[in-house]
Amino acid sequence: MTVEEWVRTFAEEVGAEAPSQDQIDEILRLAAVAAHSSERIAAPIACWIAGTTGRPLSELREVAERLANGG
Repeated sequence: MTVEEWVRTFAEEVGAEAPSQDQIDEILRLAAVAAHSSERIAAPIACWIAGTTGRPLSELREVAERLANGG
């Protein structure tokens, strides 16, 4: 099963809408920033927090990048 298939199937099973490819790309960028500026386990936790805010992923990634740069 590909990543896209797994994510789509998981979303269907839990009653959620699967993310678009652009959203997946933003989620992965956010996860990368969190994982590389802290411990790796920060990545899934940051993505979960992001998912609860309702804010645009690009905005949340910018916040993460600012934190990663010491600001």
